[in-house]
Amino acid sequence: MFYIYNTVMRFTPLRIVLGLLQLLLAVSFLGGSMIWWVLGWDDALTIEGRALAVSEAPAELGQGWPAYGGDAGGNRYAAADQITPGNVNDLEIAWTHRSGTLEGRSEEALSRTAFQTTPILVEDSLFFCTQFNEVIAVDPGSGEEKWRHDPEVPTDGRPGNQFTCRGVSHWLDSAAGPEASCAARIFMGTVDARLIALDARTGEPCDDFGDGGAVRVEPNMSLRWPGEWQITSAPVIVGDVVIVGTSISDNLRTEAPEGTVHAYDARTGEEAWSFNPVPRDPDDPARATWAGNSADRVGHANVWSSMSVDRERGLVFLPTSSASPDYFGGHRGGDNRYANSVVALNGETGEVVWHFQTVHHDVWDYDLPAQPNLVQVWRDGEAHDVVVQVTKTGLVFVLDRATGTPFLPIEERAVPQGGVEGELLSPTQPFPLNTPPVVPSRHTAWSAFGITLWDRLACAAQFRALRNDGLFTPPTTEGTLAYPFSGGGANWGGAAFDPARNLLVINMSNAAAALHLIPNAENEPEADSISEAAEYAPMEGVPYGMTRELMVSPLGLPCTAPPWGILAGIDLASGDIVWRRPLGTTEDLAPGGLALGFGTPNFGGPVVTASGLVFIGAAMDDYLRAFDVETGEELWKARLPAGGQATPMSYEWQGRQYVVIAAGGHSRVGTRTGDHLVAFALPR
Repeated sequence: MFYIYNTVMRFTPLRIVLGLLQLLLAVSFLGGSMIWWVLGWDDALTIEGRALAVSEAPAELGQGWPAYGGDAGGNRYAAADQITPGNVNDLEIAWTHRSGTLEGRSEEALSRTAFQTTPILVEDSLFFCTQFNEVIAVDPGSGEEKWRHDPEVPTDGRPGNQFTCRGVSHWLDSAAGPEASCAARIFMGTVDARLIALDARTGEPCDDFGDGGAVRVEPNMSLRWPGEWQITSAPVIVGDVVIVGTSISDNLRTEAPEGTVHAYDARTGEEAWSFNPVPRDPDDPARATWAGNSADRVGHANVWSSMSVDRERGLVFLPTSSASPDYFGGHRGGDNRYANSVVALNGETGEVVWHFQTVHHDVWDYDLPAQPNLVQVWRDGEAHDVVVQVTKTGLVFVLDRATGTPFLPIEERAVPQGGVEGELLSPTQPFPLNTPPVVPSRHTAWSAFGITLWDRLACAAQFRALRNDGLFTPPTTEGTLAYPFSGGGANWGGAAFDPARNLLVINMSNAAAALHLIPNAENEPEADSISEAAEYAPMEGVPYGMTRELMVSPLGLPCTAPPWGILAGIDLASGDIVWRRPLGTTEDLAPGGLALGFGTPNFGGPVVTASGLVFIGAAMDDYLRAFDVETGEELWKARLPAGGQATPMSYEWQGRQYVVIAAGGHSRVGTRTGDHLVAFALPR
């Protein structure tokens, strides 16, 4: 996870300015009809389009926005339909809230912020968290602040990922009277790994929860530095249990903190259960997928992204990450389950109900980055409850929600072998049969991108210098093409679902990286951080360290052909990709605001409304956009005061529909930072 943002930063230096100046000359010289041939545009990424069956969405779905993903299952669907494809161009800013959270912060802290929050709407307030974990309640119709709570997280240390908070959760105490203190609670995890409970009406800490309103989530070992261990995603709630995962800096060491998921009593803060995705119990069936006692010697497989809850079944769904370290697994032979898996747990006990692994024996940092979508798909006249998991590889897995068996077919395919000495690769990996990768999974020297012949040949030479056998090519000391690289494909923004059309909408990034394993020198001193500038990770405890670098041309443009950001619609009844469109332009990257529709790397996700609109920010230009859900056609965009690297939400309040997005940018990606929560609506 740590490297995702470092590598994307290489997309934004002065070199890209020179490259785009060259591109402008090429456009002027060649003309519009020729430029697409020069770019090597892939026809498979243009609109494919077909008619979609339209039915009625479940009546209870999309009412308000009570949870981080719209509902507990992460549909990211709003039943509000006042804003339509016909009037979306009339949208205007209804209100803006500024938190002021950046004021008075050190330059070091400000260089590591990302405003990724999605507010929730509960009763008569919008609740959200800032980059530094302040929780704020505002009026849904005006943005006027009602209260705020500052947990005063330390900012003098370096967070493993960023100073960020993606969301908060709400819980109503059914045993308390409506006027009782903390009868309704807001829960939030912090960058210093506390789980905090606040009174939803006042913002005051709930003193009966933990120690004065907070529980500290402790690692199982001492940390190298405080920011190695964080909470960045919203907790989830099953009944009277609140559940939280952790974000852990990866690739630092083999004997690393355990990625244990913790559940607490929502009233008292007492631990209800815990689940370690690396099975330490000898009686756990998953233990057999770890050679010898290797499960006792590694950490991670943590849940850093968002979880989902099926309240009717009492299940919580975990998207787990890879075991430590990411790029070598010779010390942990076998498939390494429950790492890189969708794991369904009993929410009251923490017991495993089922699990499905999307990557066996991960040595590519292909952890599950996004909230599993719990959606209902209509096929052959019947409704089917499924789990959809989008991935960094660009693959989309659709599973039966009760059993974890494939709803859309999946097969094991042979994958490249011949890793470094001591590696123990899986001979096969799971692939969906019906849905091809949303972003390409293979790139060659012949398809290298370049504005000029010189630029393209330089990229082609980079590809030829690397081992390149397609997806799951093993890391090597000579060099391996990682494509999609670990920041490519889907990310934490996840997907949205249109229940009336069976349509999953997902945004992904398209980029490649050069990966090298470096033999570790004996007696190398222990690291207390990971080098950002050199893209080097020591991976202590195994024979290799690792370097990784985004593949760019001498002019600073990615060596992969555009679009570099993609928005797609997938019919979940069949698995067909209905449409694909570029997402984002070069406007805020290029000199003079040159807005070329090449797409950009993107962080944040989409939301779908009942009227047939998709709203999304995410791209590296400062816009919120609206697309037609049936065709993917862009219908509207509005300028934001800062980068929109967050997932928007939508709701109806007092007869007026609003679309709200956090506009605060991502300092390490290079988008404009800020402290704005912006609401759009039709004129009154």
